Amino acid sequence: MSNININAANSAVNRVVLITGASSGIGEATARVLADNGAIVVLGARRTERLAKIASEIRAHGGIAEYRSLDVTSKEDVKAFVAFTKEKFGRIDVMFNNAGVMPVSPMNALKTDEWDRIVDVNIKGVLNGIAAALPVMEAQGSGHIINTASTGAHAVGAQFGVYCASKYAVRAITEGLRQEMDTIRVTLLSPGVTESELGSDITVESTATSVKQLRSVALSADAIARAVLYAISQPADVDVSEMIIRSVRSAGHAF
Repeated sequence: MSNININAANSAVNRVVLITGASSGIGEATARVLADNGAIVVLGARRTERLAKIASEIRAHGGIAEYRSLDVTSKEDVKAFVAFTKEKFGRIDVMFNNAGVMPVSPMNALKTDEWDRIVDVNIKGVLNGIAAALPVMEAQGSGHIINTASTGAHAVGAQFGVYCASKYAVRAITEGLRQEMDTIRVTLLSPGVTESELGSDITVESTATSVKQLRSVALSADAIARAVLYAISQPADVDVSEMIIRSVRSAGHAF
């Protein structure tokens, strides 16, 4: 478990935070860091056995954690995830739309099923999270929506075209939402290469090798989790609109 603490009175304490894609990588690390800093975390992902283990470990360290099976491509699943949290804790303070996939490939490989998966998870999954959480937050008069994009929302690399397009979309969606909100905070998180399972589903061998080489400058998932903690720990009138987080070793890399 992480022992990171921004300060003794940070506003993460007692915040009810929903995290999608929470079974590994950035989602898991964020759940642990936020729970260590007093947040109430509700974890969502398809791999419930992983969620159960993470939640159990958080509780063993004195934190509060719940979990629920979640497929972000299903509107009904995401609505149920939000409703479960609202019923159990009475409110939703933060919706962290973090789930994502990255089966990148050259365009001429024509991995159209993988393109569909990228669009369904990375774009529609974020929209489903916003659609489920926003009415609750508007009724409360407060809330915070955090969406995971990528440095791929700011630069395009060969073989990453569809993935980067999905993250450019998340960036546009997030900024559009921010401009519409005056009581709800909206943050775009754009991590560089980070230690995670992202890309483990790449089916083109040469692309998988290239991505593996990028991992040599990867940040720890904890680094991104600390950025989330920072964003939600600001005073209520402060909106951290966007954070781009890279390793100092990534000089010369687009991502």
